[in-house]
Amino acid sequence: MSASWMQLFFQIFLLLVSCRHINTKTPGPTPTPLAPVSPLTTEVRSAVFKGESQTEKIELTNPVSLTLECTWAGNLNKPPNITGYWNKDGDEIENSHVTVQVENGQYNLKREFRIVNKENLGNYSCMFGNEAQIDFILTAPQIGEVRDKPVVSYTGDFTVILCKMEETKPKPLNWNWYRGNNTEKISINAQPERYEIKNEGWTTKLKIYNLSDADSGLYYCEAAYAISTTMSPVKLKVITFWEPLKPFIAILIEVIVLVAAILLYERSQSKKNSVAETGTNADHTNTLTQGENSGSEGSSSMRQRKV
Repeated sequence: MSASWMQLFFQIFLLLVSCRHINTKTPGPTPTPLAPVSPLTTEVRSAVFKGESQTEKIELTNPVSLTLECTWAGNLNKPPNITGYWNKDGDEIENSHVTVQVENGQYNLKREFRIVNKENLGNYSCMFGNEAQIDFILTAPQIGEVRDKPVVSYTGDFTVILCKMEETKPKPLNWNWYRGNNTEKISINAQPERYEIKNEGWTTKLKIYNLSDADSGLYYCEAAYAISTTMSPVKLKVITFWEPLKPFIAILIEVIVLVAAILLYERSQSKKNSVAETGTNADHTNTLTQGENSGSEGSSSMRQRKV
């Protein structure tokens, strides 16, 4: 009896121990697999040149794996090999030094770059020793139409500021407007009674209502692309309705002053002439009176002699 109880107890003990190793946790959800990263598109830009320097401008809209290739015709000496390397914004790129052999009378240097954001844009230069270089300037598409003169409008009125990208360039993904030091973004949701923005493909328009002197200053339109953005400034000058009349008013005042001066001068001259004429007439009258008196005295003396 005791042996059976001991055997039963031992079996229960083994059952409890085995239960402790069973995982009773509810399995969690299966993690979502990461979306496959699309490979970068590949582009090759090359330049062939003679002389000492050349500049190529490249506008990019999307991240890209870009291969830059330089072919230099060399100088008069044309050594069998030359040291080539790459610079970015004037600084040498690490581990870019290679020995370039002359082939068919030319030197060829190329390198692949991953251009994925605006920090990767800039000036890339392939250097052939100290003899020659080619500069590749990588930028987002630039806004070509830049307004030199300010947009002029009047207080209390409204104005429309226009910004346009050339239609030969890729269409921007979006347009934005800023003012001041291009950090104050203009939001039509925050002030719908003051601003209105209308984007149409390569063109954007900013309409400002109820203008005041405080609205004067610089405004920036921003064309947004996947790789970076590009900006263009436009100056707004808000004036009063009297402002254009100020030159005419100043001229009118000068004319009035000049006419008044002429009239005063003529009046003073006429007074002088009148005084002078009065004096002359008085002298002439006195002379006639004296002559008449002399004549009468002479007549009296003649009569006396006759008597």
